[in-house]
Amino acid sequence: MRRLAGDLSRRGLRVFFDEWDVLPGDVIVHRTDAAISDTACAVVVISPASATSPRALEEYAVLATAVATRNLRLIPVLIGDAPLPPFAAGRVWRDFRNADEREYEGRVEELFAVILGESTRTAPDGSGTPLREENMRAALPSPPRPLTTPDQRALVLCYASPDAAYGLALADQLRTAGLPVWSAADLRPGDSQFWTIRQQLAFATAVVVLMSPHSQDSDDITSMVLEGMLHQRPFFPVLLEGQRNYHLAHTWYVDARDGRLLSSAELALLRDLDAAQGAGRPGEPTPVFPAPPASPAVGTVRVPPAASLERLDAYLGEGELAHADLQTTAAVLEAADRLDEGWLGARHVRQIPASVLAGIDAVWADHSHGRQGFRAQAELTRVRRARHSDFLALSVACGWRSSADTAVPRRYREFTDLAGPGPRGGFYPTLRNPQNELFLDWYDQWTATVLAVQLHPWRGRNSR
Repeated sequence: MRRLAGDLSRRGLRVFFDEWDVLPGDVIVHRTDAAISDTACAVVVISPASATSPRALEEYAVLATAVATRNLRLIPVLIGDAPLPPFAAGRVWRDFRNADEREYEGRVEELFAVILGESTRTAPDGSGTPLREENMRAALPSPPRPLTTPDQRALVLCYASPDAAYGLALADQLRTAGLPVWSAADLRPGDSQFWTIRQQLAFATAVVVLMSPHSQDSDDITSMVLEGMLHQRPFFPVLLEGQRNYHLAHTWYVDARDGRLLSSAELALLRDLDAAQGAGRPGEPTPVFPAPPASPAVGTVRVPPAASLERLDAYLGEGELAHADLQTTAAVLEAADRLDEGWLGARHVRQIPASVLAGIDAVWADHSHGRQGFRAQAELTRVRRARHSDFLALSVACGWRSSADTAVPRRYREFTDLAGPGPRGGFYPTLRNPQNELFLDWYDQWTATVLAVQLHPWRGRNSR
């Protein structure tokens, strides 16, 4: 710690270090509190010794308060094999463990640049490799503070680690074309990674998803896709390998399986999106993209029902109700072979095995003590026929609208806000598909989907 403080000081930073700055007669806690209140950035050195030091733990508590009350930038630095304390675990950290002399100097130089606010896009292990999916968790927990508009709205680029070479090349192409781009590679040490990722997705001018078997299998990329859908951001998928992501089956895509970057026409589409969304007009209809050039038939990834239920169970376990709702819609559509269309009707629902709907219902019921799920909805009001009057009665009973005479919120994010902090019984699953809500007939498609599922005789089969 003494050496690190000296190295940063020699590079021109004004460093507070208690061995230098706490004078005889000073009250250590008061002097440290004053220094923290006057600082713009805090470097916390974490080691096995600090984890058991009462004084270090007291300083951690003061820093955690400063982080929460005034958004202090806090950069954890690891110098030993010790777990990150809770207040630091959600932040991008620097790894100084097992560094030789040359590696140490490089990491100090990088830390110095970060503190000055210069851009660094390197992995949290300090190795200089691109910072990608390792800066995320399998799920994105609720942000600790309300999402605010970032300094610059950008195209958010999502890709799995094995696709990083193409992802970095694409990011360079977009920046060269004058388009603002953000990805997890742009997280800076000290950033609250979960909150920052959600912030960027909530205000993205478009979400560019690199589709491949790696991204399909990635819980992190799936969470980012669902977060983008939650905020109804425009999607711009790029197929690198394999089949289309099943959450994006109903979305236009670029076929880049030959390894090519975007064409001038495709870049022009992104410029149009960026101009419309970035100019403060996010409510404008998303452009309907033309069909991609003729290419060999591309299918959609098939996800086994057990895997869909496992992912649904994980989202509900983390309290991510909107993500779980979107996952449910995708699972139901996939079971009916209607992912490409994004909705289903009475003739399609017959293809859904009773076990799929029973499994989905059981997961929702288990996590809500029976208050959510298809069965809970059916107990509120019985759907007898595929009529709009039946749908109106169900939507009022579930809390999707206040009365039969009021409209349902058009935007999915506003719609889920109706559920409140403790969702009304029967509110979920809604079977809404935000990707379809770009089109005029979205309400009719949603109505048909809900009525078809409610009329499926799975409960009778399941009870025998």
